[in-house]
Amino acid sequence: MGIPEYQTFMRPLLAFGADGQEKNIRDAINAIADKLHLTPEDRQLLVPSGKQTVLANRVHWARTYLDKAGALKRTRRSHFVVTDRGRELLKNHPDRIDRHILQQFPEFVAFQNTRGQTDGSQGPVSSEDQLELSSATPEDMLQTAEAAIAEKLSTQLLERIQELSPAFFERLVVDLIVAMGYGGSRESVVQKLGKSGDEGIDGVVNEDPLGLDVVYVQAKRYAPDNTVGRERIQQFAGALVGQGASKGVFVTTSSFTSGAGQYAQRVPQRIILINGSELTRLMMQYGVGVRTERTVEVKRIDLDYFEEAED
Repeated sequence: MGIPEYQTFMRPLLAFGADGQEKNIRDAINAIADKLHLTPEDRQLLVPSGKQTVLANRVHWARTYLDKAGALKRTRRSHFVVTDRGRELLKNHPDRIDRHILQQFPEFVAFQNTRGQTDGSQGPVSSEDQLELSSATPEDMLQTAEAAIAEKLSTQLLERIQELSPAFFERLVVDLIVAMGYGGSRESVVQKLGKSGDEGIDGVVNEDPLGLDVVYVQAKRYAPDNTVGRERIQQFAGALVGQGASKGVFVTTSSFTSGAGQYAQRVPQRIILINGSELTRLMMQYGVGVRTERTVEVKRIDLDYFEEAED
């Protein structure tokens, strides 16, 4: 079923603490995951930072909003109790509790208004936008924005590569190989790439600084609608056999057919296929042809700092 958006966790979280006893948020997360029949994969899925699970992140945000509405209150680190208001919400809303319901409380409205004034937004927000924002945690929105920026940049990179010469594309592949840590130095890669010309192999790159193992490379700049088929990969695999090679990388600006991908997985040689999308992802990851415009730091409270030493 996947992990629900954070508002779905509001009522189960209140129900977990409905007896009025102090509860541990970690116990609540596990109990709610069991109640919703989340799979082990769902429970282990991490947010982009890798420091918290998506499940824990969304339950924690549900707790934050319930706390701001006075439906529960924090007692100590990782612990909370459900208030009389929270139990009343459970009684009056047997199916679901969300931000729309919490807006009946002035404290929650004030909290929302404070967030709206400090997030830099201007002008009215449409009902559709409100619905979309209300179902996403700040981490979800940050991830969505990051993905949209990356998708736009990927398109721009491929368009610019298509405008330039095949020789430029070969240099780009060289720079990417070096940036990824292969080939030793740019000079050593340049001496080999584009000069082999043996049975369709464009170059040979050291996999380690000592040259104990090598990777054969083929780099082809194609238009987006000119997919690379199985025949091309068969030719490349044959060239590897002719060189006594076991590893190869085929890089293209377009894409591969399903037959090409299946063939690359079946042959004894280890052949990696890099299409246009993967090429631009690697360029962004290793800083080839891109530069950082702005860095956003996301800070989190240092809980160790606020721990008091026992006397």
